[in-house]
Amino acid sequence: MNNYIELLAIIFTISFSSVFAQRVVNDHVGKYEKEGYHLVWSDEFDRTGVPDTANWKFEEGFVRNKEKQWYQKDNAWCDGGLLIIEARKEDKVNPNYNADSKQWSESRSKITHTSSSINTRGLHSWQYGRFEMRGRINIGAGLWPAFWTLGISKQWPSNGEIDIMEYYKGNILANIACGTDQPYQAKWYSKTKAVKELGGKKWASEFHVWRMDWDEEAIALYVDDILLNKVPLDELVNRDGSGFNPFKQPHYILLNLAMGGINGGDLGNTQFPNRFVVDYVRVYQKK
Repeated sequence: MNNYIELLAIIFTISFSSVFAQRVVNDHVGKYEKEGYHLVWSDEFDRTGVPDTANWKFEEGFVRNKEKQWYQKDNAWCDGGLLIIEARKEDKVNPNYNADSKQWSESRSKITHTSSSINTRGLHSWQYGRFEMRGRINIGAGLWPAFWTLGISKQWPSNGEIDIMEYYKGNILANIACGTDQPYQAKWYSKTKAVKELGGKKWASEFHVWRMDWDEEAIALYVDDILLNKVPLDELVNRDGSGFNPFKQPHYILLNLAMGGINGGDLGNTQFPNRFVVDYVRVYQKK
C-alpha cells in the first residue's frame, strides 16, 4: 500500500512539474507575442541521448583560439529536459599530431581535456529576431562557455560574430565583431560585467536567461533583462571598403564549453568533470 501511495505521489509530482513548466513556457511566449514576436524555432532538449541531429551539428578536434579542449560528440547529451555539455580531463593521443607541424592543433602530441561544441550551421539560420537561451554556467578558472552566432557568408570575422553569452576570467561578456581590412583581425564592440557584481558563485549556481534582440536598427544583448551592450547596425559595416554589413544576413547558433586558449586563462584548481547546462534555446521573429 505504501509503495502504491509513493508511486502515485511520484506520478503527481512529475505531472505537476511538467504542467507547470509548460505553463511557464506559454506565459513567456504570450508575453513576447504582445511585443510582436512569434516563436519560429526552438530546442527544449526534451529527449534522452544525443542532441537532435535535425537541429545540431558537432565540431570535432582542436578548433580555434589555441584552446585546451578537443571537441568530441561524447561530451554533449540531453537528459531530463536539459542539454549537458561536459568538460573532462582526459589523456589521449592527438590523432592529427605532426612533430614537424607549426600548426598549434597538430603540434600537440596529447589531448589533455575534452568538451563539445554544437551548432545549427547548414540546418537553421535566421536574419533578425529575438534569440534566447536559458542556462547555467560554471565559473571555474579557465572555463569559457559561450552562446553565440556567426554569419553564413564570408570568412571570420567578416561574416560577423555575436557573443550573446560568453564567460571567462570572472566576467560575463557581450560582444559584437565585424571585419577589418586585415585578415582574421576583428573590430570588436565589447562590454563586460563582473560575475561578483551579479551575485558571485550563488548567481552562477542558478539558471539565467541570455537574450539578443536584433533588428534592422540595432543589436541589443541582455542577461536576465539587464542590458549589457547595444550597437546600431549602421556602425557594424566591415572596415574593408566592401560596404558589406555582416549583420544584414542570416546567422546560425553555436553552443560550446571551451577551456584555456587565448582568452580562457589557466585552469588552476578547476575540478573535472564540470558542465555548461542549457534548458532551452529559442528564436522569435516579428511577422
